[in-house]
Amino acid sequence: MSQSEKGASSVTMRDVARVAGVSRMTVSRALKKDSPVSKETREHILNVVREMNYVPDQMAGSLSTKRSGFVAVLVPSLNNLHFAETVQALTQQLEGIGQQILLGYTDYSAGREERLIETMLRRRPEAIVLSYDGHSDRAMQLLGEANVPVIELWERPEDPVAHTVGFSNFSAAAEMTRALIARGYRNIAFLGEDEDDWTRGAARRKGFLHAMEQSGLSSHRLLRYGRPPLSIEDGAAALPALLAQFPDTDCIFCVSDAPAFGALSALKAIGRAVPDDIGIAGFGNFEVSRFATPSITTVTVDPKTIGNMTGRLIADLLVDRGVDVASGRHINVDVTLTFRDSTRRL
Repeated sequence: MSQSEKGASSVTMRDVARVAGVSRMTVSRALKKDSPVSKETREHILNVVREMNYVPDQMAGSLSTKRSGFVAVLVPSLNNLHFAETVQALTQQLEGIGQQILLGYTDYSAGREERLIETMLRRRPEAIVLSYDGHSDRAMQLLGEANVPVIELWERPEDPVAHTVGFSNFSAAAEMTRALIARGYRNIAFLGEDEDDWTRGAARRKGFLHAMEQSGLSSHRLLRYGRPPLSIEDGAAALPALLAQFPDTDCIFCVSDAPAFGALSALKAIGRAVPDDIGIAGFGNFEVSRFATPSITTVTVDPKTIGNMTGRLIADLLVDRGVDVASGRHINVDVTLTFRDSTRRL
């Protein structure tokens, strides 16, 4: 079998050096961007590298440079468009500084997140980025001792590990609740998630409760249904139970846009008019809320902005190697209320 037919992993730098007729050190130098090797020799070596399908071992190189060239990113969901757009924007920013992303998926599980953090740290990332949904004590210890920049996204936690790029989900939900009250709603129900105690969904639920109680209104219309994240199907399935338990509900504020769309569909199926009989509001400004009929009132956050801001922050932290990675920088992300046809007008 020829060298070009061999798998990349079976070709070593020693093989390349032998075929090129140079030392391993010369091959190593030729593979660097600012190579001290002559142009002719470097071109010859690179041709051999291409012909042999040789892939340099970056982890081996990191033993001497102490740089892995990747940023660990943990997200709670792989089918959430917001997280996909955040990672996409972050990737584009990091490519500008020669960094790549190693992605992990927590599935909203504190235990899984803890294990992924430990696994990622063994690979020596240059930074760790993770969506904030609370952390276990062990995860907090690992992150606090990581000695690399740690950036928490999509929330402004009270006790951050170090850096944050986000907003207060509590405040955003409270603001939406107050705005619904200003539109004449009094018997507002909140459709949230069960087993949500460590998630951003819990912060939204608490923001709703706070705003209702602050306004002198009852906050007892609360249904926690299904584990995070709630789906369109969950919203449709929960709607009959919510109305059976709280039949006087005049507006439903959902933890996210997906269950809001499901609840909207279920209301149509039973002949309840939106917004004339009952209002619907969501959170996130997902595509489903924009193209629903009627379109759904929601809390709007731009995921690409979060990704871009995070990438620029990492660039600053990694370029300035003298900064204290534990000294937090906190970047606030703008949140707006978007009112559409699923709620009354002022």
